[in-house]
Amino acid sequence: MNRRDAIQRVGLLMGGTIIGAEFFISGCKSNDSKVKDLFDKEHVDFFDEVSETILPATKTPGAKAAKVGSFMAVMVRDCYSPDDQKIFLTAQSKINDASDKKFSKKFMELTPQQRNAILVDLDKEQAAYSKTQKPEDPNHYFRMVKQLTLLGYFTSEIGCTQAMRYVPVPGKFIGDYPYKKGDKAFALA
Repeated sequence: MNRRDAIQRVGLLMGGTIIGAEFFISGCKSNDSKVKDLFDKEHVDFFDEVSETILPATKTPGAKAAKVGSFMAVMVRDCYSPDDQKIFLTAQSKINDASDKKFSKKFMELTPQQRNAILVDLDKEQAAYSKTQKPEDPNHYFRMVKQLTLLGYFTSEIGCTQAMRYVPVPGKFIGDYPYKKGDKAFALA
């Protein structure tokens, strides 16, 4: 099974709860050439750093090691509606604007603690927006970034095999499998 098939299945299993889920079901196709042109190495590197701030390396590799920035570029390009693509493409400038406003520096120039402070502020902003969001309102750019970070990391080889307990062939169903507090979650193939 390749990564795209796995992502489509995860999207279906999640009941289409992530932004762009309707495009998972319809085959992840988009012909917006502007989006393809906009995701260059600079954008990928930027989103690698943002995702690394969300899921940093600890005992296990972080989101940057899982190449989440590249994953985001593919997902936005291939699976998001044109409206959501436009919103996502504003994320880099809006994150940099928030960094400039708070620290008078671009996001990439900040220390890890400053980066975390910016993303915590943006997370609070998106949470407040989501509480009052109507169905016809556009999605919040930072919520998309956060969702893609989590999806990209936990469907990557690093996320499945090092951040979770990986069982390549789970075998029979054991409904009361022993679990000790602090054990990693399971990742099944």
